[in-house]
This record gives sequence, C-alpha cells and structure tokens, in this order.
Amino acid sequence: MTGTGQLLVCHGLTRQFGGVVALSELDLEVRRGELLGLIGPNGSGKTTFFNVLTGLFPPTRGQIVFDGARLAGTFQRSRLCLELSIFDNLAIGAHQRLDHRFVFSVLRRSALAREADATAAMAKELLEIFDPPLARRLYEPMTGVAMIDRRRVEICRALMSHPRLLLLDEPSAGMTADETNRLMDDILEVRRRFGDLTIVLIEHEMSVIQRVTERCVVLNYGKKLCEGTFAEVAANPEVRRAYLGLT
Repeated sequence: MTGTGQLLVCHGLTRQFGGVVALSELDLEVRRGELLGLIGPNGSGKTTFFNVLTGLFPPTRGQIVFDGARLAGTFQRSRLCLELSIFDNLAIGAHQRLDHRFVFSVLRRSALAREADATAAMAKELLEIFDPPLARRLYEPMTGVAMIDRRRVEICRALMSHPRLLLLDEPSAGMTADETNRLMDDILEVRRRFGDLTIVLIEHEMSVIQRVTERCVVLNYGKKLCEGTFAEVAANPEVRRAYLGLT
C-alpha cells in the first residue's frame, strides 16, 4: 500500500523482450501533485516504463500500485485523429464521463444536447488555458493545426477525463526552442490551475527538465541510476558523463 503522499509506486518492475531486459527491477515512487522528470539516453527504458504503466505491455515481473491499489486495466493514451475536428478529438477524451446508453442517445435528445454543450464548453475552457485563438478554432479539422497546437490538443484531450496522473512522453519533440518554451509555460499553467494534478515528464531537453521539474529519476539500461533534484542528478559524475554530456 502507498502512503498518503504517494500516488504511484512501482515495485521491482521488469519488462523483457526475449533476451533483452528493457526494465530491470525498477523501484519508483511518484508523489501526489509533483512534476517528476524521467531522463536517460535512448534505450534507457523511459518509454518502455510508460508503455508498461499504460498497459501497452504487461510487466514481466513486479507490480504497480496506483492510489493504494494494484493497477488493473490501462491508462488513457492520447493519440490524435487528424481526420476529425479539434472538438471531436477532445470529446473522445471525455468518453468515460459521457452517457453512451442507447435510450439516452435516442430518446433523451434534450439531455444529449446539454451534455454535448457541456463537453464543448469544457473543451473550449481547456484550450483557452493554452491558447485563446486555438479555442476559437474548436470545430476546425486537425489537419490544419500547427505542431505546437497539436500537442496542446493532445494534452487537453487527456485533461478532459479529469486525470490524477498525466504522462507526457517528450511533448517538445519536433518543435522549435520557442515553441518548447511556450508549451512548458502552458504545462506549468495547467498545473497551477489543476492543483492536485501529478505529472511525469519524459524529456530529452535538459533545460526543460531543469526549469519545470521538482524531482528527477535517471534511468540507465532499464535500471534507476539515481534520483533527486535536477541539481543533484546533474552533479552525479555518472549522469554528467553518460547523459548530460558534461565533464
């Protein structure tokens, strides 16, 4: 069982692919309300950890405890459908909270309309946190949306379900430095608005990790090398040599 300050605890988490051990006996804790950075080079096991956590791959060994209970099922994975509108993509994120009963959809048309209006209002409110002009494009197709705005929509889609834990796997990939800074501003603002939201961020840009995270966990060959504040892990000689390119 987790303590009151822990939202997610992994015990001995291991994932093998044939003879390759992508995660090896990983013990990791995520505290409620924190923004945790997960760093390491390519092949260190960061994305595998996310994939095991979200249920894409079952663990070979070990357990995941979420909010005091063994994790069952999967987390929501937020992938955009480019052929749909911004609103349609965001509404998909709210599907767990919507009434999908046939009777509701066919016979209670007024209630269905109110539910659709409430979903649209929530979608617009979330988009306005990130970028007010984007909120005014709610019913435009995703195909005409810039990369930074696609990332904003992905994050908003996850937030539509009112999550307690938000997993972000290199959200700045493919963006310019200015776009990355703006997106990190957005994430910090979302965290301020949703005071109880816990975030785990995989990010290869160390300047981003230094700026936004309170604690970092460093992986190496699927094992936890060290953890602490960015300053503490950056001062670790092995981290400086292997991951930060420092001497």
